[in-house]
Amino acid sequence: MINKKNLWFLTLFSLILVLSVYYITMPNELLLTNNSPVLKEDTKKTAVTVEEAEVLTTLRVKSDEELDKTLNSLKEVLSDSKSSANEKNEAFEKIKALNENKNLEIDLEKMIKEKYKLKSFVKINDNNIKATINSTKHDISLANKIMRSIQENFNDKKNITIEFQK
Repeated sequence: MINKKNLWFLTLFSLILVLSVYYITMPNELLLTNNSPVLKEDTKKTAVTVEEAEVLTTLRVKSDEELDKTLNSLKEVLSDSKSSANEKNEAFEKIKALNENKNLEIDLEKMIKEKYKLKSFVKINDNNIKATINSTKHDISLANKIMRSIQENFNDKKNITIEFQK
């Protein structure tokens, strides 16, 4: 036999269940238009507005994705019980080198930002360093100054490439 507490519980539970099913099955367009008409105007503005460092952001995202894939594969080698100690040591050293390169890239980007007031993206591959600079001014003397500033951070000679993007 059902008492009053159980009846109220079942009634409220069924009401919550019906409302949640209704909310889940409701189309997304109705949710956006009914709740926030201002959001619709904002999306139109952002579609027209292009961020000035879009190329740099794209390069940074691609680089981060590649780094994540490489780090994940190396971490799998580290966590695999079938890997030998030598393989695990090599994987650990590669992870350490990748992290050092990433930190160095960030430091070089900060140095370019502070010294030349330019947004940049720096990618280091062994002895090759590629710096992509966000600037409308494609100046050879500026590129030479940036190359010298980057080379000052290293003891050995590096192949440095400067690319201007706008």
